[in-house]
Parts: sequence; structure tokens; C-alpha cells
Amino acid sequence: MGAGDWQSDVLHQLRNTPVSKSSGTAGAADVRESGQEAPEAAGGPDGPKAWDAAAGAWDAPKADAPAPADRRPDAPAPAPADRRPQARPQHLPAPTPVPPVDPRLALAQGRPRSGDPVTRRAGRTLRRLVAASASREVEEATEVARALQQPVTTGRQIAVSSIRGGAGKTTVAALLNLTFAHYRQDPVLVVEADPALGSLPIRLGAESVRWTCADVARVVSPSMQFAEVTGYLVQLPEGGWLLPGSQGRIGTPLDIRAYRTVTMALRRYFGVTVVDCETLPGELARTALDTVQARVLVAPATLEGVASTRTVLDWMAAVPRPMLPGTVVALTESSPDIALDLDVARAHLAESGVEVMAIPYDRHLAAGGAIHTGLLAHSTRLAAGRLAAALLDRAVRDRGGHGGGHRGGRR
Repeated sequence: MGAGDWQSDVLHQLRNTPVSKSSGTAGAADVRESGQEAPEAAGGPDGPKAWDAAAGAWDAPKADAPAPADRRPDAPAPAPADRRPQARPQHLPAPTPVPPVDPRLALAQGRPRSGDPVTRRAGRTLRRLVAASASREVEEATEVARALQQPVTTGRQIAVSSIRGGAGKTTVAALLNLTFAHYRQDPVLVVEADPALGSLPIRLGAESVRWTCADVARVVSPSMQFAEVTGYLVQLPEGGWLLPGSQGRIGTPLDIRAYRTVTMALRRYFGVTVVDCETLPGELARTALDTVQARVLVAPATLEGVASTRTVLDWMAAVPRPMLPGTVVALTESSPDIALDLDVARAHLAESGVEVMAIPYDRHLAAGGAIHTGLLAHSTRLAAGRLAAALLDRAVRDRGGHGGGHRGGRR
């Protein structure tokens, strides 16, 4: 199926799914609006109705099975057919929605600030009056938008990981999701694949979380329609969909089997999927980096951050299937006055053959809480756009067998 047919099919399901007329059930239009109640609306509290509709597909014999031959009267009776039930998705009770942060604690969050101070915003306004400066800005923005809107034949997956906590990994994953959701017409998904208690739902402004990655791994079915899939996801206020890794409570960590099941099953529904991984050298992070089409290593713009990142890049170059061609390094500035010479740091990391980009300090990002794209600094939006475009370009060009969880084969 071509790129246009694939995207048209998904968008048709997203926009034109008819509303159910059955009493006491919600229609597909409600699924698109809420993104939360679909499992109950489609099939009651035990799961979506798709499992009943698809029962024949799970239990039906293979189409190429030979027809039984006529049996002679004196021939022995055939052995009874194996009627043991086939593997089918589990029916799970719908979890109770939980806010990503205690509402009482949310009151402590101050008023969001603009990433650019007033003086910088005033300077940009003056520069726009200069025709040459405005022309260059428009040209660069157009080039980035064109790269972000390029078609994909199958869903592309991009992993975000880091060497240590506090590097800004989740913030970069959130920025990528917001950027792709803003520019692309096809659906965009972000998966929280961090066994620890991640902050991705908070950074993306999710009002509540319900189904987790481990939950969806137990119920996902190849027969599901897009509207049914989104019933298990969180629809984000600024675009895109979120599959959280937890409900904000300490429990059973996400395992590799569940991660592979989810990413393989959901890939065909979304044009781009961003995966917020755990920090390296965790096993789940290494699995995610190996099975996606592009990856970004997030490192703090410090001496030790650059040194650790170079060590990981050397390791990535030595694995049986090198990952460096699809890798980008993002250096995050956590202070407006960093001491690191970025040019020297870039040159040191670029010796391994990867592209190195910087995410500048942003007051809005540094304050924590939900990210509002309208409050991001202009330089941050440009940097996020360049990073997203570079990653998508690598993901589209990837032909080395990465992705989808199939090891050792080409797609």
C-alpha cells in the first residue's frame, strides 16, 4: 500500500467513523473527542466490542486447509478435531482515571513564563522589520516544515534516551511529540517506555492517565480499528496521543515483551511514534534503541555529560548492527550561562560520525510543568524543529532492518 493510501485510511477512520446507535453506548465520535472512554463505550467494562466481532478471525481455520475427503463406510472414524480455545486478547476491567500529579500539589505550580524575556522578544520584533533577516527566518522555517511533513510508507519510530537522569530526556521527547503533532497531518503517538515513574504525562499536560503500556500489551488486537485503539490512549491538548508507562504509582515495571508487543501493534496506526525510553544502559533502553528507525541521545551540556555520551557512541559503533547512522545527539543547556564550549563539544562527539544539536536554555522549560508551545522561546522552537526534522529524515531513510521488533530481517 502506498503512502497516500495508508495515511488516507487512518485519517478516514479518525474523521469519518459513524456514530453507534446502540442504547447506552458511546459512538466513535465520542472516542475521537475524549480518547478515554472507548473501551467501556465499545464493549462494556471488560473491554472493547472488537474482541467479540473478531472472535471468528482468532478461531477460524486457515483458508488453505484441504477439504475433507469422502469416507468409506468401513473406514475408521476420523480423530476428533482439536477444539481447544485459541489465544485471544484478555478482557481487562477499565482502570480508574488518575491525574498525573496530585491536584493539591498542582496548586504549587506558578504561572507559566515565556521562554524569551521581554527584551529578547522586543529585539526579535525589531529584527523582523529588516527584510533580509525576515526572509532568512521564513526560508529556514519553510525548509524545516517541508522535512517534517514528508510522507512515510509505514509508521516510523524514534527513541529518546540519555546517559543519566536529569539530562532533559523526557523534555526532549515531549518537544518532539509537540513538533510532530503540530506539523504532520497523520496521527502522532508518544509512548512512555520508562519503568521508573516518568513525568511525560505532566510535561504534555495530560489531565489524567488510565490505561498503561503494560495494560495495552494484554488487550491489543490486529483487528482493532483506529477509533478503538485511541480509546486506550490519552488525547493531548496540543495534539497527538500518549500511552503512559504507569499511573504514577510504583508497581510492576514495563518488560521487554510488553514493549515489543505494543510498539509492533500500534506502529501501523501512527505516522510517527516517539518513545521516551529509560536511561542507558538499561535493557529496555537498549532494546528500544535497536528496534527503532532513528534515535536521539540526550546529554547535558557539561564536560562529564559529553564524555559519557562519547563512550556510549563508541559502544553503539561496535555492536553487530551499528546504530550511529540513525543517531543524533542533543545537548541540553540547563543554565543561561553554561561554561562548556559547545563548538569543541560538538567536534568531539562528531568524530564518531553523528550529528550534534543543541537545545538552548529556556525559562519556560526550566520551570517544569506542562509545556505550552506558545510560551517556548523562539530559539527553542527552531532547535526542536531542526532536531525533529533530522530524526525523521533518518527514520525515513532507514533500510537496515531496524524497527518493528523483527531482528535480523529487512522490512
